Amino acid sequence: MWTPGPLEIVVILVIVLVIFGPKRLPDLGRSLGRGMREFKDSVTGKDKDELPEGGVDTPDPATTTTTTTASEQKS
Repeated sequence: MWTPGPLEIVVILVIVLVIFGPKRLPDLGRSLGRGMREFKDSVTGKDKDELPEGGVDTPDPATTTTTTTASEQKS
């Protein structure tokens, strides 16, 4: 199987830069990364709607602290 060397990668990147332009490359990379992440999550069965155990909705009462101001302590 053919493996691209450093010179071939540079040529491919220059061609991509000429075709898409410098302004669209960040959006193209962002959308490509988002698509790959969604594909990986769908293959592994992860879902954004599921909250991990001990998530933000149910804080542990043992670790929560309360603060009082000086005016509250005087009254």
